[in-house]
Amino acid sequence: MCGICGMNWAGQALIRRMAARLQHRGPDAEGFHVADGVSLGHRRLSIIDLSEQGRQPMVNEDGTAFLVFNGEIYNFRPLRIELERLGHRFASRTDSEVILHGYEAWGDEVLKHLRGMFAFAIWDVRRRRFLVARDRIGIKPLYYRWDGRRFSFASEIKALLEDPSIPRALNRQALYDYIGFEFTPAPETFFEGIRKLPAGHYLTVEEGKLEERTWWDLSYKPGSAHRFEEAAERLLELLDECTASHLVSDVPLGVFLSGGLDSSALVAMMRRHVSGRLRTFTIGYPDPSFSELDYAQIVADHFATDHQVLMVDDLKPEYVERALWHLDEPMTDLSCVPLLLVCEQARRHVTVCLSGEGGDEIFCGYDRFKASRLARLLGRIPIPLRRPFMAFLAERLPDRPQKKGVVNMVKRFLQGALLPEEGGHLRWQFFGGAEQDRALFKPEFLASIESDPFRIPRQMILRCDATDTVNRELYLDTRFMMPDSVLMKVDKMSMASSLEVRVPLLDHELVEFMASLPGRWKMRGFRTKHLLRAALRGILPGAILERGKQGYSLPVKQLLRGSFRPWMEELLRGSSLIRAHCRVETVERLMAEHLAMKHNHNHVLWALMNVALWEARFLAF
Repeated sequence: MCGICGMNWAGQALIRRMAARLQHRGPDAEGFHVADGVSLGHRRLSIIDLSEQGRQPMVNEDGTAFLVFNGEIYNFRPLRIELERLGHRFASRTDSEVILHGYEAWGDEVLKHLRGMFAFAIWDVRRRRFLVARDRIGIKPLYYRWDGRRFSFASEIKALLEDPSIPRALNRQALYDYIGFEFTPAPETFFEGIRKLPAGHYLTVEEGKLEERTWWDLSYKPGSAHRFEEAAERLLELLDECTASHLVSDVPLGVFLSGGLDSSALVAMMRRHVSGRLRTFTIGYPDPSFSELDYAQIVADHFATDHQVLMVDDLKPEYVERALWHLDEPMTDLSCVPLLLVCEQARRHVTVCLSGEGGDEIFCGYDRFKASRLARLLGRIPIPLRRPFMAFLAERLPDRPQKKGVVNMVKRFLQGALLPEEGGHLRWQFFGGAEQDRALFKPEFLASIESDPFRIPRQMILRCDATDTVNRELYLDTRFMMPDSVLMKVDKMSMASSLEVRVPLLDHELVEFMASLPGRWKMRGFRTKHLLRAALRGILPGAILERGKQGYSLPVKQLLRGSFRPWMEELLRGSSLIRAHCRVETVERLMAEHLAMKHNHNHVLWALMNVALWEARFLAF
């Protein structure tokens, strides 16, 4: 795992400053190539082949191609054998080198040969051409800037900002999308002029032109599994195979264990291949409605792991500020800070951790899938009868202090169901709406942006070939929601501590297999992860196999009513950016209603607090 950066001009001092900003991603070594009108920089976290031969930028035998690479290629050994048969000679044992020789052998088609997580750039000296790519699922991030002449890229935005010619200006469209979705969808970022390379895309810079293309997308065409039992058996085989492939490492590794179905499945599969000490890490809170400690302990005991628990009982604002610094742009995922803290804990013992991210998106695990199904059933009631009653009830149900609970879940369902139906299941992961937009944002702000909140997923779904509702919803989760929210969070929070996190459940062969199956096998009635539960029967304890989705996150709504209240008021009243684009009276009303427990506005308030922090950290300089 590493940090990469580069640009299409020679700048020794600048490329060194850019790489220095990425030191946390690669504390073990640094490397540079500045020649012939280009600059490449690399920070290395040594995982495979710890020798000096694994240093980057890596160059081929005749000096005609240079590589900087961030990630892991899990099929590098069979690829190496194939390339050696074609006459290529290797100088190291690294997975990086197969990309370079693969490019020599197959050109841009090398991407389709790779199984893993990656973001890389190849400078082709002969063609004077950059090839820059991001993996299929979007596990590793990649940002770039192009002004029509100058091109630069990096693993994190803060490295690009080392270039003083890049303006630090707010992207208004990103602000609008973020308030609703709690992240900034690719290709936009919070910085005007800086873009994310979307998952499954690559770009080329050649002869003064930048072209961006899709090289992979997820297909839901039926596969070879014709019986449910057959699919469950094959799923278990793939879980075992993918987990085993992700254990390749020359440094110690462990696994994050929340006690949920996905992380528990990883522990079960790892125990098949790790006979000795197996380290597991989890996080908990004093409030049991936000904690899964008991479930994690059940799994740890069942598989005899060396289990470590991090209790978070004193959350400090500096933790939030540190998380935002590493994220580069606001993200309202309430698990960012806990993940940052548990990564710090894990890094004291291991260099690599496996994690269960992606299971909810490919196996169908979120509550929003249930909400969508319930809404379709209620859709049989005429709208003139349905909507007024739902709006009346949503307004009058008070917020409860626990994370979920019947009242909170009913209230959240009603709030999502009242949003435009074209939002589909994403309505229950969206915290905006036309009424809130008019109340929160100033008219001149709304006039400057596209205020159609579901325009991006509506465009994306046109590419989906799924024929059933569940699979169409899973497509949007996998291609829209996950790459720039869940996976961006995992990458940034782990690399802040120089910890590599691997996500076996997002191995593309497993993802493609699940996509080939009918949605009714993944969700049966209101039972989520139906196929996964069937595959793991007899392997996981019953208490784990049959439990519902919880997830770990901060008890933010309570913190805003308690110890974080002064901080919230200071940030929201002191931000010039919020005053410039939002109605002050609405922000005050949201705070008052939240403090009175009339409504839970923690998502919008926390989003705005992160905007204020971002402004102070990245714009006030």
